[in-house]
Amino acid sequence: MTEHEPAQAGVAESSGLAAPDAIDTTLRSPAQRSSTFAGVLVNTALANITTSYLWFALTFWVYLETRNVIATGVIGGAYMLLIALSSISFGTFVDRYRKLSVMRFAAGFTLVMFVLAGVMFLLTPAASMLDLTQPWFWIFAVIILIGAVVENMRNVALSTVVTILIEPDRRANANGLVGMVQGLAFIVTSVLSGLSVGLLGMGWTIVVSLVLTALAFAHLLTLRMPEEVRVAATDAHGAFDLRGSIAAVLAISGLFALILFSTFNNFIGGVYMALMDPYGLEMFPVELWGTVFAVGATGFILGGAVIGKFGLGSNPLRTMLIAVIVMGVLGAVFTVREWAWLYIVGIWLYMVLIPFVEAAEQTVIQRVVPLPRQGRVFGFAMAFESAAAPITAFLIAPIAQVWIIPYARSTEGAAQLAPLLGEGVSRGIALVFLVAGTLMIAAALLAFLTPVYRRVSASYAQAAAEGRETAESSSRPVDE
Repeated sequence: MTEHEPAQAGVAESSGLAAPDAIDTTLRSPAQRSSTFAGVLVNTALANITTSYLWFALTFWVYLETRNVIATGVIGGAYMLLIALSSISFGTFVDRYRKLSVMRFAAGFTLVMFVLAGVMFLLTPAASMLDLTQPWFWIFAVIILIGAVVENMRNVALSTVVTILIEPDRRANANGLVGMVQGLAFIVTSVLSGLSVGLLGMGWTIVVSLVLTALAFAHLLTLRMPEEVRVAATDAHGAFDLRGSIAAVLAISGLFALILFSTFNNFIGGVYMALMDPYGLEMFPVELWGTVFAVGATGFILGGAVIGKFGLGSNPLRTMLIAVIVMGVLGAVFTVREWAWLYIVGIWLYMVLIPFVEAAEQTVIQRVVPLPRQGRVFGFAMAFESAAAPITAFLIAPIAQVWIIPYARSTEGAAQLAPLLGEGVSRGIALVFLVAGTLMIAAALLAFLTPVYRRVSASYAQAAAEGRETAESSSRPVDE
C-alpha cells in the first residue's frame, strides 16, 4: 500500500462513506464536486417541474370537470400509495447500481409513460375520458401516476449523491438547497398548470410535459460523477430487498423512530393532498389559483435558502419536531375564516417549514448510515412515510364529500360552525384542517418526551463528533 492509499481511505471514511474501495473523493476538489452536485440538482429540478406540472394539471382538470373531491382524493392517495409500494425497490436499485445510471433509467421510463399517456388522450373521446364510471380516465391517470412515481427514484439517488459529493459538515446546507429547488418546481408548475388547463387544455399540457421530460433526460446524459469508481459493495439482493431494508434501518439505534417522527408531517399532508386544491378552487378561478399556489410555494425557496445558509443546528431532530409543531398550528388556523389572504399566508408559512422536516431526516441518515445501505434506508423511509398520506387521503376525501361538507353547508351545520370557523362554502374542509392540525401538534409534543428522541439526538451528536475527529486526523501530513 502506498502512502497515498491510506490518506485516500481516510478521506473517504471521513466523508461518512464507509466505501473507500468504491468512492474516491480525491479525484476532484470539494469545489469541483459541488459543481457536479449543482448540475445534478438543476437536472432534478427540471425533472420535478415536468412531473409536478402534469400532476398538478391532472388534479386541476379532473376537479374542474367533475367537481368531485373523491376523484382528487383517490388520485392523490394513489400517487402516494404507489410511492409507498415501490420505494423499497427504488432503494434496492440505488444500492446495487451507479447513482447516475439509476437517474437515467428513471428519466427514460418517465418519458415513455408520458408518451403513452399522450397517445391515449389523443385517441380517447373526451366524453369517455371524463366519465369516471368508465375505465378510460382511470387508466389514463394510472399511466401518468406510474411515470411520476418512477421519477421519484431519482430523489432516492439524489440523497446518496449528496453523501458522495458533499463534505459532511455541509450536507445539511446541501439538503436545504434540495428543498429550495423543490419549491422552485412548485412555483413554476403551479403557475404553468393552472394556465395550461385554463387556457390551453389538457392536450397541450401533455405536449409541454413531454418536451420538458425529453430535455431533462438529454441533460442527464451529459453529467459525469467520477468519484463513484464502482458500485459500493452492498448486501442488497433482488429487486425488492425488504429484509435488507429493515435490517439496515434497525442496525442504527433509534433510526426507525426518526422515520416515525418524519411521518408526522405526512399524516396532515394526506389531508392537504385531498382537500387543499378543492378549497383553493372554490375560492379562486383555476388560472388564479395556480398563481396563488405559486406565491405560497415561494416559502419553499426561503426555507431551503435559510437551511443552505445556516444549516439545521446541532440537533436536526429537535429542529424537525419544532417545525412539525408549527406546521400543525398553521394547519389548524389558516382556514378558520374564508379569507384569501389568510389562506395564502398560511400556505406560504407551511411551505417554509417543509424543507426543515425533510432536510433534517436526510442529514441524520447521511451521517449515521453507511453508503452501501443508504439507498434502502432512504427507500424504506419514503415507503413508510408515503403510506401515511394515502391512508388519510383515502379516508378523508369520501368522509368530507359525503358527510362533512354537506353538514357544513346545511342550515344547522353552518349555524353551529359559524362561531368557530365563520361562514362560507368551504367550512367543512376548514373543520377537517382544524382537527388534523391539532392532532399534529399533540403528536409532535409527545415525541419530545420519548426516550427515543433523546437517544437519537445523542447518537447524531456522537457520530458528528467522531466524523470531525476523523476528518482532522486524515488532514494531517502522512509522516506525522
